[in-house]
Parts: sequence; structure tokens; C-alpha cells
Amino acid sequence: MRNFLSIILTLAMSSTILTASAGTSAPAISPESAPASTPAPVSASASKHLRHSIIPEPQVVLPIDGANFKIDSKSVIVAIGCEEMNSAAFLKSYLQKYYGVNIELVDKLPAKESERNAISSVIRLNISPLAGVKPMPEFGYDLADLKREGAYHLEVNAKVATLTGANPSGLFYAVQSLIQLLPVPAGQNLSGITSNNATASPVKPSLATASPAKSSPAGTSLYLPQIVVVDFPRFEYRGMHLDVVRHIYSVYYVKQYIDYLALHKMNYFHWHLTDDQGWRMESKSHPLLNEIGSWRAGTIIGIFPGTGVDSTRYGGFYTIAQMKEIVEYASQRYITVVPEIDVPGHSMAIIATYPQFSTTPEIPKQPAITWGIYNRQNNVLAPSEEVFKFLEDVFNELMDVFPGKYIHIGADECAKKWWEESASTQEFMRKYGLKDENELQKYFAKRIADIVHARGREFIGWDEMLDDGLVKGAVVMSWRNVENGIKAAELGHKAIMTPIKYSYFNVAQKRDEDTLCHRAWYAPVDSVYLFEPVPADVPASVAANIIGGQGCMWTEYFPHKQRLEYGIFPRLSALAEVYWTLPANKNWPKFQLKLVDQFDRYDLWGANYSTEIFRSSAFDRNRH
Repeated sequence: MRNFLSIILTLAMSSTILTASAGTSAPAISPESAPASTPAPVSASASKHLRHSIIPEPQVVLPIDGANFKIDSKSVIVAIGCEEMNSAAFLKSYLQKYYGVNIELVDKLPAKESERNAISSVIRLNISPLAGVKPMPEFGYDLADLKREGAYHLEVNAKVATLTGANPSGLFYAVQSLIQLLPVPAGQNLSGITSNNATASPVKPSLATASPAKSSPAGTSLYLPQIVVVDFPRFEYRGMHLDVVRHIYSVYYVKQYIDYLALHKMNYFHWHLTDDQGWRMESKSHPLLNEIGSWRAGTIIGIFPGTGVDSTRYGGFYTIAQMKEIVEYASQRYITVVPEIDVPGHSMAIIATYPQFSTTPEIPKQPAITWGIYNRQNNVLAPSEEVFKFLEDVFNELMDVFPGKYIHIGADECAKKWWEESASTQEFMRKYGLKDENELQKYFAKRIADIVHARGREFIGWDEMLDDGLVKGAVVMSWRNVENGIKAAELGHKAIMTPIKYSYFNVAQKRDEDTLCHRAWYAPVDSVYLFEPVPADVPASVAANIIGGQGCMWTEYFPHKQRLEYGIFPRLSALAEVYWTLPANKNWPKFQLKLVDQFDRYDLWGANYSTEIFRSSAFDRNRH
């Protein structure tokens, strides 16, 4: 039987890997200086089989033989303009905090020749149209691709690294690719970039991590290979979700989570702020939400149905100032925060605070202390003008804090039995001519949509909205399967894919895992990587409405950083490639090789992760 490594190497190298010999120009690209014939550079990859391990895989990569590019304390970053300085500051911070290399950030090179000669290397950051990169359909890109939001060109030769973004986000993504060319000592944890106040420093952004950086020895030099990259994202929407209701995470850690997304070129952070177990946003209009709805009396012990409930009061909420701080932090990384208030189901925290909003106001309620209360406890809002005024208040508060174009309204798992059994609800339906409970849920969505649209925003809801009939302008987040996303797209609506089978990272990474969730739930990293959000038989006109997708992290069984990161890594890295890289450029065997370096990066960041992919195969990360 063929060795596992031989098999994946054969498959990996069967994909298109462009290589130029010394002195050979890249297609349609003119390097600043053609390298002389020199010994092959030391690879930036710890894997002896790869010249680079950029994740997500760029659309065009051209390694060039020649002397390595060196970064040391005599290097400089040249950037002009606020957006350029933003990306430059991120790179400077990364080098300083992870490698202990402090390089100067300037807006121009010195005039004196003697001072220029003292500079060991230059990293130049620009934002401009990619006019010097000719469209090359044979390499998978054309003129329109080079104008996409997030498109960039990266060229590294012996003395100069030039990063050009077609737009500000493109430049930021070029920085992420350059970062992934940096060598990573195998298994070494240099810990991370610390920022106690991300907005206070005049040089920003910096990265937030859990522990301080260790200084590298004086005179440290980092060597990168010569390379040319032409790149752009496949999808507009590339996101990751975090539930902070079942378990709340600090502002500090939410920033770290956002850094993880930024390092993977993701651009949306879906923040699940309300649910049955708590209300996590400050409300000035309804402060009782924070006094009552933000706190639960205890938490289920073990996997549902559990072995009981502890008696520890649990909860909290993010202040308006904290949420604005996170919005700003994300925006510096070209990430838009998509906040979610989940209604009319999943509303136990609301009706515990305001019992009159329930269809059974006479029955005492409290924020849920267990999971999965769908159809077992009455957690739905009753339809009334008082309720709709409440929703208008809190959604407007939400939009005052979050400026992004998308607002998530939930609309999932609404147990209609409570409406069916409520005389006042049935009377409301008769008054407004609603023939059944599906029409009532659509009515809820329409009332909230009007609030959102009045502020010039778009609303997202889970795919149960399809069951009730879609409101005009609805963006459907398809979680139950892929088919619902396609159905929404066929109806002319935007669709965001996040099918539970491939995109829920709170499920196990191996079979029979029984510490994170129910054993029946299983999504190994290969199933995530090989997921195709737009099946081949979907017409182009429909595919155009599928704007991307995201991963989801529901935190019922993820109470702290170590467990949460075990859930998301390396699946987040696989997902990033799904939504960034064109299918023709994806290669699962090659991705496995890239994980050798990626795991070392996780160590560098101080992140926890699952090594199940290596334990379950003959592949040894320490040898390959």
C-alpha cells in the first residue's frame, strides 16, 4: 500500500503550482529587479514539500528562486495615507509582538544616500488600481477580478516587498499573506500581541492576545522567499459567528477572536447577542433587560439533558461603549460586525424581564438555565403593539451602535404551538387577517424589516423564514442545509451559507466525541474543506445571489477560550479557503501539508486547536 504522505504529495503537486526560475518573469508582472542565479532560498514553510503555506490559498502564486528577503531591525515599512498606515501598523505590531523585531514605519525613504544604504530592506504599502497586473483568464482571473473588494498584488524580491491593494481591504489582505510567509519556529509559542486599550495608541491597530510577547534576541532576522501573488476573494461575505449568550466572553477575548478572523482574511463577524439564556447588550431604553434578562440563576451540568443544574448566578452584558470599541477594533481589520437580536422565538430572557410580552404572562419565567428549550418551554413573543414598540426601541438602539449594513433578526426555531394555544394571539391574527401562525411569523419579520429598512440597512434571518414566506429584501442565512440557501437564491434573495453539517464548529471533530456535544454531530476538517457552497448544477443567475457563508460557534459546551479554540481550529482555516479560494485552486492534500505550518502559527498565537487530523492518519506533522 502506498504511503499516506506519498499519496497526498502526488495529489498536491498535481494542482497548478506556478514556479519561475531565476531571471524568469512572472506572467504579466515585471519584478523590480530580476534575481540573479543563486542557491534556492530557504523555504518559509516548515514543510519540506512546500515553498509557501498561505491560507487561504491565493488565486495565483509564483515562487521565484533567488536570495531571500530579510526583515530585521534595519528594515522599514513605507506607507502614505491613513488606510495604508492602518495596514502598516498591523504589520509592525505583528512583527514586534510575535518576533520581537521592531522596524520603523515611515512615509518616505530618507533623502540621504548614506541613510538609504543603511536600510536592509523595504516593505512598501500602496493602495491603487492593479494597473500593472494584466488580466490572465488562463490563470483564473480577469479585469473584473482585479477590481474586486479585497483584491491585491504582492511581490517580494531580494530587497523590496511591494504590497498593493486595489482598495484598503485588499492592502490589509496583502499584509496577511506577507505575514504567512514569515518563518514560524515549529512548536514555539512566542505568545501574542497585547493591547489593553486598542484605540489609545497613536499607531494602530495592534493585535489582542491573552499573554504578553516574549522578546526575540537582539539582531533577529526573518527570511522570506521571493514570490509574486495575485489574489482576490471568491465571495463577498466570509464570516464567523460567536454566541456570547450561552457563555459570555470578555471584550478582550472578543477582540482576539476578531484577530483570528482577520488573519484568515474574513470580513464579517456575526455576534449573537440575545437568546433564551441571556440578553448581552446594554439597553438604555429598557434597563430592566440588563437587571433581569442578562442574568440566569444557574447552568445545566454536562451534556443535555445533563445531570442537574448548578446554582451559580451567571451572566453579564456588554456596555454601549464596549460594543462600540469592538466595532472600531473590527473596522480597523476590515471586518463588519453583524449583531443579532433573536426574535420572536428564543426570547425567554425578554419575557422573563417583561412577562406581559408572553402569551402566558400569568406563568412566572426566568432566563433559561438549560439548553434546547424549543417546544418544551414557552419562549415566544406575543404579538401586540406594545411588543412591536419594544422591538422598535431595541433594534434602533442596536443600529445606533452597529453601523454595518446587515442586522440579524434571528427568526429561527419559533415554536408556533404557543401562538396556537393563545386566545389573545388568535384574536390578533383575526384582526390583521393572518390565516395561520406561519403568516404571523412573517408579520413579525415584516414589522422588524420595516424598522431596519427605515435606517437604510438590510436584515438577515435564519432559513426558517422560507417556511413562512420571505419578506421583501430578506437575506437568508441557510443553516439547516444547502438546499434552503439555493431556494432563497432562486427566489431572488441574497443567501449566506452556513449548513450545520459543514459549518457548525461546536460539533465534534472526530467520531464518538462526547465532551463537546451530542455524539451524533460530527464535522471533521476534511468535510469543512471539501464543502462546496455553490453546487455545479446551480445556474449562474442563481449562484450570483449566494454571497458567501460563515462558520458558527454556539457555546453551550464551550465555556472558555481553550475549549472554544479547540472547536474552531483548524476548521476555521479550512473554511477560510472555502470562501476565498476559487475551486480550481483548492487542493485538499496540499492543504494538509499547509496545516503543518498553520499548527505552528496556532502555537505562535497561543491558540488551542485540535490535532485530530494528524492523530487519525499516518501523517506526522513533525516530519513533514
